[in-house]
Amino acid sequence: MKESIDGKLFREMFISGANCLQNNKDLIDKLNVFPVPDGDTGTNMSHTIISAVKELEKVKVDDITEIGKNLSKGSLMGARGNSGVILSQIIRGIAQSVEGKKELKVDEFAKALKSGSATAYKAVMKPIEGTILTVIRETSEFATKSAKKNTQIIIFLEEVLKEANKSLDKTPEKLPALKEAGVVDSGGKGLVCLLEGMLMAAKGTPIELIDESSVVVQSPAPSRNGKAASEKDIKYGYCTEFILESDEVDSDTIRDIVLNYGDSIVVVGYDGVIKVHVHTNNPGSVLQEALKYGQLVTTKIENMRLQHEHTLIDDEEVDYIEQVSSDEEFPVNEEEKENGFITTTMGSGLAEIFDELGVDIVIEGGQTMNPSTEDFVNAINMINAKNIFILPNNGNVIMAANQAKELSDKNVYVVPTKNIPQGISCLVSFDYEADAQKNMENFDEILVNIKSGEVTYAVRDTIMDGIEVVEGDIIGISGKKLISSGKDVSGVTESVIESMVDDDSDIITIYYGEDVEEDSARAFAEKVQDIYADIDVELYYGGQPLYYYLVSVE
Repeated sequence: MKESIDGKLFREMFISGANCLQNNKDLIDKLNVFPVPDGDTGTNMSHTIISAVKELEKVKVDDITEIGKNLSKGSLMGARGNSGVILSQIIRGIAQSVEGKKELKVDEFAKALKSGSATAYKAVMKPIEGTILTVIRETSEFATKSAKKNTQIIIFLEEVLKEANKSLDKTPEKLPALKEAGVVDSGGKGLVCLLEGMLMAAKGTPIELIDESSVVVQSPAPSRNGKAASEKDIKYGYCTEFILESDEVDSDTIRDIVLNYGDSIVVVGYDGVIKVHVHTNNPGSVLQEALKYGQLVTTKIENMRLQHEHTLIDDEEVDYIEQVSSDEEFPVNEEEKENGFITTTMGSGLAEIFDELGVDIVIEGGQTMNPSTEDFVNAINMINAKNIFILPNNGNVIMAANQAKELSDKNVYVVPTKNIPQGISCLVSFDYEADAQKNMENFDEILVNIKSGEVTYAVRDTIMDGIEVVEGDIIGISGKKLISSGKDVSGVTESVIESMVDDDSDIITIYYGEDVEEDSARAFAEKVQDIYADIDVELYYGGQPLYYYLVSVE
């Protein structure tokens, strides 16, 4: 029986754990407290661990220290969402603990888990029990005790996994929201999957990654309230992205090749890896050209004529970063300016609003597609400014933004905006005459005073905040509370607005999404204005997916 983990097994354990996590990402995604169509914990943790494994592939020797360093670097840069950032910190702590080791005995592996737990807790300003943090802490505490009794690796890991599952099962008792929703913590489940894969590798039966097609052609599902898509003003119909691994060609050559096929081109290369984004009518030809010089790692093709049926602006009017893999190219401004701004959003209308408010770079992301730490690092490096403000506009993105801030030597400020209305309000109120610190203080006041709500549809049955929800129902949420559930978008949205309006309210702002027709949105806004005659009602096209309406009250 094994009594130690050498470098080769250490590598195999992490790869097997990563595969187990990826294989279960859809299941983990469904463990969402709110029954909304953007549960993305599994996706975020999967992307994070994929980034770690890709960095691991660069290590050609089975050295525990080097393996740990590369896993830490890869997970750190690839971290997405709160769960991904916490996972990256767990891996970071493990890597620090095993540094200098040639092999790991049971007690040393237990200490590594303990280090992972401590590092993760330090990274979270206000740790919440009943989450992945609880699972790693309780598991590592048990591992420390178990290591005193067990010297055999497999028996030890079996006991650790058993304890991790126990801890996971108890998360609803520690976090009432989980108990009410009838789910265990999704991040904790992801961690358990990682540990399960590690155990299987130690047993000699590592978990293999379920084979998936490397080319994903995405055409959005028909909108619930939308009409047929228009091809007007879309010159190139397919948004094509791919990553090319090649030792034969550089990014400049690939850029010259791609120029012949379309526009909105972004080509960035780093260490034999080239990331390409292009709008074209011949995605197959572009990919065929790329294949002449190496292998395709990932590919994504989206039909924009179907996707942008409500498009008001062309993509090139806004500076986007879409998971760019290097910061070597495309500076937004050559001369240094006083203030620069980075934000995240989804939807062409919202992107246009942020562009008009002076945002330098809009990172496409938010619900269902959280930007990584590296995305923020690259955006920061592309802006030449004394002060750079990041507005994440999503509570699940703030940690990645803060992690990017820590990695940058620039003067970066993260404004903890948790939704789009908060981000817009902060930018509208930005005082260009004041210094950065004064603006941050002003932002704190704005975030307290603005009320936000959102309307989407339920992806499962549940009972929350005393409201019964049936899969497919329209649901309205404000803050962390479910306000209303029903069959009518307008009726549910009215309930959300009513819950936010009080005697001090002056403005109601409504942003309608890609699944709402303009005429319908205007009629709804007029109805709201009739109900609240003394309050100004403003309507904007947001174009956001999944959410029919985003609403703010100030």
